[in-house]
Amino acid sequence: MEALAVLQTLNANLLSNASATLTLDRWCAAHKLAPEGSKIVAQRVGGQDKPADEHIRELLTVGPGELIAYRRVRLVCGDRVLSEADNWYVPAKLTAEMNQALKTSDIAFGRAVQALNFTRTNLSAKLLWSPLSEGWDMEGLTAHETSSLSQPPFLLEHRAVLKLRDGTPFSALVESYTDKILDFPVPRLLSQ
Repeated sequence: MEALAVLQTLNANLLSNASATLTLDRWCAAHKLAPEGSKIVAQRVGGQDKPADEHIRELLTVGPGELIAYRRVRLVCGDRVLSEADNWYVPAKLTAEMNQALKTSDIAFGRAVQALNFTRTNLSAKLLWSPLSEGWDMEGLTAHETSSLSQPPFLLEHRAVLKLRDGTPFSALVESYTDKILDFPVPRLLSQ
């Protein structure tokens, strides 16, 4: 139950903030997932390009001829991969410096475009894992739910669109959060 509460806390934090990068920075620090002062770094994943389909173009309100860039990254805190993200964005909506940083560095997207003071519209949030089976609240817990937890590699998936202050969309993304977001020591119970 504690794992589910922690996961839902992270989910709420991610859904209520424009930048997943900055939210993961805070999560990483608060849960001591890396040495103090560590920031989220984007490890670029090459060779897995996904061209923007019609749905992505609709989300970004661009025509068939307008350039959409794609970037796949693993967001890393210390040595832990906290999420994998697919990001389609409209380079024409970013500054030249932002585009250069995204093409050539390990900067996370949210940090690269932070100066845009963007907003986030969440399209979906899926809980991919729960320690409890459906109907547990009416039927009780089964044996596997009272033993040690086994988690799949991905626990949450978010789909969102990032928008400029005037409401113009400039990025569509799919973020898949890994089991490493829960990779910290369980706090000890405090005596009463």
